[in-house]
Amino acid sequence: MYAPNDPRAALASAKTGAPMPSRFPAADIGLFYAQAPQESGDDSKTWLLRGQNFVVAHSEAQPGACFRRQGQVDEYVVLVQRRANPVVVEASGMTASVTGHSLIIVPPGASVVSLPDGGSITRIFSAQSADLARRASNAASYAEPRSNIPAFEPWPAPPDGDRIRTYSLDVPPEPGRFGRIWRCQTLMVNVLDEQIGPRDVTQLSPHHHDDFEQCSLALEGSFIHHLRWPWTHDMTAWRDDAHPHVGSPSATIIPPPVIHTTRAMDPGPNQLIDIFAPPRMDFSLKPGWVLNADDYPMP
Repeated sequence: MYAPNDPRAALASAKTGAPMPSRFPAADIGLFYAQAPQESGDDSKTWLLRGQNFVVAHSEAQPGACFRRQGQVDEYVVLVQRRANPVVVEASGMTASVTGHSLIIVPPGASVVSLPDGGSITRIFSAQSADLARRASNAASYAEPRSNIPAFEPWPAPPDGDRIRTYSLDVPPEPGRFGRIWRCQTLMVNVLDEQIGPRDVTQLSPHHHDDFEQCSLALEGSFIHHLRWPWTHDMTAWRDDAHPHVGSPSATIIPPPVIHTTRAMDPGPNQLIDIFAPPRMDFSLKPGWVLNADDYPMP
């Protein structure tokens, strides 16, 4: 249930008819600051965590580090949170130099993401990038597909074709709009408005999704994810409530239909990013919510 002043309170409730699972998976959590990376080299470390339809790759890099993709099957997103974190992207015969604090959509095919000064980036892929999905720290959680998540289907291609697209994260809040949302064919990323200090406990937003996962990526501050699993007729399938307190950087995969809400906890800045694959139709139907809606048509 959303607070009355939450922009999501006006969203239409989609009745998908998704089957209720007979057993409920736990939330998968990647504490990138405390766990060993899945990829490690002389100039970078990368942590991989997956959902059914997406893979999050968070990297900490030394100056000059490059991240290459050959034969990439679909678009992917590069998220650069820090302002003083320049990134150079080469793909499809194009080059884009980005100063930082940006979201970049990289086209399929061969690409190189370079960090001339080092720093950190988060790349977000669809699970069609099978090489990354199978190396994720929680790959075993998806040995069998989740029955209540529909088969992945990308959204329509952009009318002007594949190219590098860059978007500044410097978008001021706007009354009635929820966060800062961008989408491509395969992903939707919502860079929530930065919160200074702990969240007001009288203004929480417990809700659930019937048939899609949510990845909550923490890039600054710390958060408590409050999670409650449904009760069914089979008490042996019940799970206790969970309240993991995570720092940054980290990612938490929230499975449907878990009731969830998140509290920012640090006294300073707290930055959370929500990730969905494919894009959410309910968010896309809200005028003005998706900031690059003109670049990517809806189905």
